[in-house]
Amino acid sequence: MKKIGVISDTHGWLHPKVSEFFKPCDEIWHAGDICSENVLIELNTIAPVRAVYGNCDDWAMRSETSEFLVFDCEEHRIALMHIVGTPARLEPKALEIIRKEYPTIFVAGHSHILKIMNDPVHNLLYINPGGGGLRGIHTHITFLRFDVDGKNISNLEVFDQPKSSAHV
Repeated sequence: MKKIGVISDTHGWLHPKVSEFFKPCDEIWHAGDICSENVLIELNTIAPVRAVYGNCDDWAMRSETSEFLVFDCEEHRIALMHIVGTPARLEPKALEIIRKEYPTIFVAGHSHILKIMNDPVHNLLYINPGGGGLRGIHTHITFLRFDVDGKNISNLEVFDQPKSSAHV
């Protein structure tokens, strides 16, 4: 069993409670728009990080990360990419990854909207942790964690705080 933390769109800032929330995690997945090496450094002090770059990441950040990652976690095939779209309207690159890699979980960022849903058409779980940083259209800072045990996914927990009350 592994406990996974998922965050996206931090835009160079981590919430003061991210360390406490991700402390029990075995891995942290960052779905892009990291915007500061310090974000990855701090997250790596909590747990190993798998990260992809987003459209706001500069060339330095892009050299440290990939456009997308595909890897296994327990009995799941994971795809991690920043701009994925939604199950009803997937980006062409996301569809290409789905057709080639057959992920059972697809983690996205970019929209700053927390969304977790089953995609029966592509037979996968779609996860977007929402906006984890201060910049963007979101009104709440969100990130999440869950357990993966074989094929089972359980104990989904969402950190959710109004952006207006976040400590800078």
